[in-house]
Amino acid sequence: MLARTDSVSGVSLGKALRLAGARRTSDRSGGVESGLKRSSFPNRGLAYLLLAPQLFILLLFFFIPSVRALIQAFQLSDPFGGGVQWVGFDNLVALWRSPPYWAAVRATIVFMVALSVATLGIALLLAFAANHILRGRGVYRTLLIIPYAIAPAISGIVWAFLFNPSVGPLAQVLHSLGVAWDPNRYPGHAMTLVVVASAWKQISYNFLFLFAALLATPPSIVEAAAVDGAGPVRRFFAIVLPMLTPTLFFLFVINVVYGLFETFPIIDATTRGGPAGATTTLVYKVYQDGFVSLDLGSSAAQSIILMALALALTFVQFRVVERRVQYEV
Repeated sequence: MLARTDSVSGVSLGKALRLAGARRTSDRSGGVESGLKRSSFPNRGLAYLLLAPQLFILLLFFFIPSVRALIQAFQLSDPFGGGVQWVGFDNLVALWRSPPYWAAVRATIVFMVALSVATLGIALLLAFAANHILRGRGVYRTLLIIPYAIAPAISGIVWAFLFNPSVGPLAQVLHSLGVAWDPNRYPGHAMTLVVVASAWKQISYNFLFLFAALLATPPSIVEAAAVDGAGPVRRFFAIVLPMLTPTLFFLFVINVVYGLFETFPIIDATTRGGPAGATTTLVYKVYQDGFVSLDLGSSAAQSIILMALALALTFVQFRVVERRVQYEV
């Protein structure tokens, strides 16, 4: 009987997967996948005119600062304007031999891994729960989206208060459970605080995409597998999860970029890189060396390394991780 049940479940999953493949094929043949409409301008001047504001903003706030940072990475600058000395690769060599810089690299790796796992895991769980709610689904979605509208600095201040070892309500709960919570003294507690605050801010963004991907999953495929005996866990891992892999891959890349560049306000509002540099990530060290220590050359060199690291990680993700992504069922 068990063998027959397994065979029935296998057949049901096979039927469901074939049905999904046929659906995708018919969509392509019907031109559904070519949903992007191509706009044509009879006058190219109008197209360039429409692009000019965005190109001007990129030139002013991205390309010019990037070129300036690239030049400054090979210079030793007096922060008070006394002079500039060309030092070549000395700034990069100093970073290579700097223990605090490698400590920031390790902290960044731990932070990014914990942030990505927590954000994707919780967002997927919430999206799956929201997809099965029959009443009040709109209210549920709205409440989950609200954190994304809060400024990162405000988010950091709120969580710093909640986990304040003296007056924070969540810290008091932890103390009552016997946990000596104090992010000002213990590096592990400080890293946990930063990860929680950053993940809470980013979960809403991940939830939006995962919930939309779940709504786009054809219910007929899942229902066919359920009728033929496939359990909910097997339906999720064999049918739903493969359909979500393009979205999960996209969000994984976004979360890595978010952890590298966009968490500075949260770290500055919660721990300021402490204690003893335990939560000093690469982007926060760029700020500390450039605006606190006024070591402009080292800060510029770190920003160039950070940009190169982000490009390298993105390239590796698209080359290695994307091979496991199933864009078709």
